[in-house]
Amino acid sequence: MQKMPPIYVDFLNGPDIEALGLTDDEIRNAIETSLGAQGRGETVIEPRMHLVPDAKVHGHFNVLRGYIGAPINAAGVKIVGDYYDNYKVGLPSEMAILNLFNPKTGMPAAILDATSITDMRTGAVTAIGGKYLARKDSRVLGHIGARGTAYWNIRLLAGLFQFDEIKIHSRRAESRDALAERLTQDLGRPVRSVDTWEECIRNSDIVVEASRLTKPEPLLKTEWIKKGALVMPYGTNSAVELSLTDIMSKLIVDDWGQVGVGPMGALRAHVDTGRLSQKTLHAEFGQIVAGKKPGRERDDETILFWHRGLSLSDIALGHAMLTKAKKLGIGQRLRFA
Repeated sequence: MQKMPPIYVDFLNGPDIEALGLTDDEIRNAIETSLGAQGRGETVIEPRMHLVPDAKVHGHFNVLRGYIGAPINAAGVKIVGDYYDNYKVGLPSEMAILNLFNPKTGMPAAILDATSITDMRTGAVTAIGGKYLARKDSRVLGHIGARGTAYWNIRLLAGLFQFDEIKIHSRRAESRDALAERLTQDLGRPVRSVDTWEECIRNSDIVVEASRLTKPEPLLKTEWIKKGALVMPYGTNSAVELSLTDIMSKLIVDDWGQVGVGPMGALRAHVDTGRLSQKTLHAEFGQIVAGKKPGRERDDETILFWHRGLSLSDIALGHAMLTKAKKLGIGQRLRFA
């Protein structure tokens, strides 16, 4: 019997990924490419699964699975722990691992620390949402939440829009103040921490809701939404009123198969009550990126984009990181078998 040759996997840890120094354009381009592939039907995506190991703890695991065809040609599974109270023990609320596989043989190809991937790719989808769905002259950004994805949401949006004002609100003053200070330094423009949801959301041209609620609570009021705004809610538990969808010109999601199942998500109640359905849905976002459906068509359209997070984004960004790592000689090769 012929002996099997050694099998190696590429490994990128957190310091490796930081050393890559991915630019904002590299991050956005990788994600926009994957969204276009999804819109053209060149991918396979399975709805995320949730594992709750202990109902007494504020946390769970998300398991995301997918496949992207040429030129990436990779299948992937990401497991991310989502634990609200980790700040109490000095840990990020979200930590993750991405496994990539050869789709032709099933052999493992790579293991990556996906904590920063999760933050970056979420921010990129938010920013690309702005590119296709916000008014080009958007000047005010209101962001709810100060977790890891918040930094990349704001940073990557700020690279596409000339905001006159950027506002942040979150439950803990210390986290929102620290984020505002960091972004002010990194962006070279003022970022303001505000005390209430209303102050953050009123008069904002782009609203991002990335809150960390432990249970659904309608803290984002429909009456605060400016006509013509783009609203992107993606908190694990809903923070929006049922009436929010009533004022929208277009309802858009990242993947209907994913948002239509499971107990969690920013618009879960809207799906359950039929306010968001395949009949009321304008498009999946990938269809817009691929040019198969229109994005924003008029300045007076008020648009809602709910993205729950795609395994395809993780796979595409992981692939881009591996490609750059090989060019720069960063990372490790591990013997698997």
